[in-house]
Amino acid sequence: MRARIEALSRELEEKEETRKEARDALRASERAISEANRSLAALEAEGRTLRVDGARLAAERRALQSSLAEREAAIERMLVSRYASGAPDALRAALSGDDPATLARTLHYAGYVSRAAASVLEQYREDLARRERLEREVEERRARLTEVERAARADRDRIVAERKEKRRIFERVAREVRAGRRQIGVLRADETRLARLVERIGRIVYGRVERVPQGAQKSQPFSKLRGKLALPVAGELTGRFGAPRGGSAGVSGVEAKGVFIRAPEGRPVKAIAAGQVVYADWMRGFGNLLIVDHGESYLSIYANNESLLRQVGDAVAPGDTVATTGASGGNEESGLYFELRHLGRAFDPLRWVRLK
Repeated sequence: MRARIEALSRELEEKEETRKEARDALRASERAISEANRSLAALEAEGRTLRVDGARLAAERRALQSSLAEREAAIERMLVSRYASGAPDALRAALSGDDPATLARTLHYAGYVSRAAASVLEQYREDLARRERLEREVEERRARLTEVERAARADRDRIVAERKEKRRIFERVAREVRAGRRQIGVLRADETRLARLVERIGRIVYGRVERVPQGAQKSQPFSKLRGKLALPVAGELTGRFGAPRGGSAGVSGVEAKGVFIRAPEGRPVKAIAAGQVVYADWMRGFGNLLIVDHGESYLSIYANNESLLRQVGDAVAPGDTVATTGASGGNEESGLYFELRHLGRAFDPLRWVRLK
């Protein structure tokens, strides 16, 4: 499925190359920001894991040091006792001339003591070896954490540089973007482009009727979630389903197929239900776009993101962060454009969510 989706993305991109717009100049920069943020999120997650592991190993090492100190003290007492008593216990007992029954018991106890002493020494050797392994593991974790932090700093620097580049490009094309958004042809082209993508994805994903997307196999069917969903991001609802886009109703003639939620840049976008990512790429008019398949021919669509944190084929659970809000695709306002579709047809998401 991933291979077919990637082939579809390439095919769509090749077709778009013949009809370049000013917004396409943003593509490389916005894709780079998304990739850098996804890499940074993965590095930060690995860094948190490494820090937890480091703390665990440090606690384990402290406990081991305490155990080694106790064993060293026991061995020291044992050696001092052996040295003070002179000959080995078994030999001294054999040469004592005691009653044979008493001698047998003495030799038995001497053997028990010797085995106990050998066990203490063996445990001590094992603890020493374990300490060496812990030291190596701690050092490896420390080196990897240093490497992760260095890579994270590089990603942050890359994001800052790409944002500067995006602002430079955006300022250059802003006039054309604003003019284009007032043109019914541009808006209709954007809408048709997304509808065509959803239709093609539907053919790829629902080749078999009985298919259930990965991640939604153990969850409640999506059709049963009406009225139970939460909006994918907290913010101000500024664009509603069916509202005119690009101007007043009499001017644009294009109605919104989803809702726009105004939110600050970088806010986490959550999956509304369990499912599987079937599209994650930049698209003209919608910027960094992510689509999740929830089964039963239901799709949720998240557009204008600054970053896409999941890839095609990834399973998602309800509430998983899949993207971060932004203003990609030439949008002048930061937030999330959100759609729900069934069998390719858009419907009002607000009829399916719990609004606070």
